[in-house]
Amino acid sequence: AGEVIHRPASALKEMLENSLDAGSTSINVLSRAGGMKLLQISDNGHGIALGDFPRVCERFATSKLREYEDLEQIETFGFRGEALASISHVAHVSITSMTAGAPCAYRATYADGVIVPAKSGEAAEPKACAGTQGTQIVVEDMFFNIPMRRAAIKGAGEEYSKILQVVQAYAIDNAGVAMSCKKAGETATELHTLTSHSTLDVIRLVYGAAVARELIPVEADDPSLGLRIRGYVCNANFSQKRLTFQLFINKRLVESTHLRRAIEEVYASYLPKHTHPFVYVSLRLPPNALDVNVHPTKREVHFLHQEEVVGAVQSALRDVLLGSNTSRTYFTQAVLPGEEARGRSGLGGSAGGG
Repeated sequence: AGEVIHRPASALKEMLENSLDAGSTSINVLSRAGGMKLLQISDNGHGIALGDFPRVCERFATSKLREYEDLEQIETFGFRGEALASISHVAHVSITSMTAGAPCAYRATYADGVIVPAKSGEAAEPKACAGTQGTQIVVEDMFFNIPMRRAAIKGAGEEYSKILQVVQAYAIDNAGVAMSCKKAGETATELHTLTSHSTLDVIRLVYGAAVARELIPVEADDPSLGLRIRGYVCNANFSQKRLTFQLFINKRLVESTHLRRAIEEVYASYLPKHTHPFVYVSLRLPPNALDVNVHPTKREVHFLHQEEVVGAVQSALRDVLLGSNTSRTYFTQAVLPGEEARGRSGLGGSAGGG
């Protein structure tokens, strides 16, 4: 559990991916005390069938594999059945879910991977309740049983900021899925996207209009690698003190040191020294060319033909930057009439004096 769930944001990432795998078009996240007291995610996906409730938090149980051959063509965010199991070992978990056509929703409480009574004296089984189609997972008192881990957690503000970053990143790569994120007890939402929003609309919401107006789309394909490249990158007019690099491979938020270095190398020819670009890139590769299970958190991935893929991304960036470089924008400032006259007289005086 400690490897997979090391802070509230990592728990949220796992649950958010489950919501997307369930075909949700609306996902809402609620947090209290940086997710330590409460972390709640609600979606309108296909829901959990009543018969599956006992296995939801069981280790290695998954609904994402139908046949053994599916292991070679993994299109979902994960299949190992460790996310909810791990969360249930370090927090109090309750799940409410309803499938399409079901007469009602069901709610169950979990601890250490199994259903437990919600109150003493009650049966350890899902209870019928009112609800709508989809699933709501409530995680409370995270790391209540691991004092050392709890003590190592940063302040509530920093943890909430990590939670928000996860939601923002997935909102950008899943334009068309409405997402919201807010603190419990507050009316204002920190992020609220609509199903009608485009990728650029979401980037504008997250990073502001000043960034969005300087972005150019990237689209490239390499049939020999089965590679598709899509994204938005800044043009040569824009630079910032720190690199913003959002990388998704097969819809999964990941990191790649090789790609990061390659992108910085391309932009070094265009941007002032010690400044960095904004880059959002989404790559699609054949599922059998990608190994997502090399790291417990699936944050790092390995893929075949790494050098060729990195080269293709560099080429795509160079092509779009070459086109944008011919239209660099220079900002000018209007000079007031009085200032203009004064400037001329000053110039004339110095010329005469010379």
